[in-house]
Amino acid sequence: MLKDLFISLSQNQFLNSAAKKYGLKMGAQSVVAGTNIEETIRSIKELNAHGISCTVDNLGEFVFKKEEATEAKEQILNVIEAIHENQVDAHISLKPTQLGLDIDYHFCLNNVREIVHRANNYGIFVNLDMEDYGHLNPSFDLLDELSREYDNVGTVIQAYFLRAEDDIQKYKNFRLRIVKGAYKESEEVAYQDKKAIDANMINLIEWHLLNGKFTSIATHDHNIINHVKEFVKRNDIPNDKFEFQMLYGFRKEMQLQLASEGYNFCTYVPFGKDWYGYFMRRLAERPQNLNLVAKQVFNKKTNTVIGVAAGAFILGRLTKKKSK
Repeated sequence: MLKDLFISLSQNQFLNSAAKKYGLKMGAQSVVAGTNIEETIRSIKELNAHGISCTVDNLGEFVFKKEEATEAKEQILNVIEAIHENQVDAHISLKPTQLGLDIDYHFCLNNVREIVHRANNYGIFVNLDMEDYGHLNPSFDLLDELSREYDNVGTVIQAYFLRAEDDIQKYKNFRLRIVKGAYKESEEVAYQDKKAIDANMINLIEWHLLNGKFTSIATHDHNIINHVKEFVKRNDIPNDKFEFQMLYGFRKEMQLQLASEGYNFCTYVPFGKDWYGYFMRRLAERPQNLNLVAKQVFNKKTNTVIGVAAGAFILGRLTKKKSK
C-alpha cells in the first residue's frame, strides 16, 4: 500500500511542478548533489576524495516535447565536458524517455548516440537506465543499436521482472547494473513478493559475477551486500569485476565503510531541480529508505510537504470513489 502511494505520487505532474519550484526549500539538497553542474562537480570531488566514483543523472520527468528532450541532451553533453575538464571519477546515467523515447524512437536514438559518442571521445561510460515495462523493449533496442558502434555503453537489469534472467544472459558481455526495480508492475510481468524479488536479485548478481563483464550491485540492503561479500570471497572473484552502488544521500556511513574496505564503490548522483519523481520512486522501491534519510532530509517543512502530498493523493482517491 505504501509502495502504491509513492508510485502514484511520483506520477503526479502537479506535485512534480510544485517540488521543482520549491525544491531547495523542501530540503532537496539532501537527496540531490546540486541544482547545477558546478555544484554537482563539487559534490563529485568530495566523494572522489573518499575513494568513491560517481554516476551522474540529469533529473527530468514528463518529457513530451522535442525542445525539452534537446535541452536535456545539451545539459548531459555539458556534464560530460565538465567531467572531462575537471578530471573527476564519474560517468553518465541517462533515461531514454528524457531524451525523447515517448516522442519518436529515432529522434531519441540520435540524441543518445550524440551523448555516447561525446562520452566515448573522453573514455567515459554511459549507462542507459531502465524505466517501466512499457519502455523495456525500445530501451534494449537502443542498447543493441548503440553497441554496434560503441563499447562504452551498458544498462540496467531489474530483478522484479520475470524476464530478467533471460535479459542478463543475453547482455552478459555488457557492464550491467542490477537493481530490484522501482515501478509498479503487474503480476503478469513482475514478481510481487519482496522475498521473490530479493532471491532473484541474488541469483542475477551471482550469475553475472561468474559469467558477465562487470557488475554494479545497486542496493541499500545490507543483507544482499553481505551475501555478495561472502560470495565473491568464496568464488575468488576479484574486486575489479564489480562495484557496489547506492544513491546520493542514502546510508552515507555504509558507503564510506565499503569504500574503506577496498571495494569499488559508486554513488548515483542525481542533480537538477526536477528531483521529485526520482525521490518518490526511491521511497516506493524500498520504503525503508524513508528512515535512512530521515535525519538528513526531513525537517519540519519537508514533513509538511510530503504529508500534504500524501493527503492530496488520498483525498483525490476518496473523491474519485464518491463520484462513481
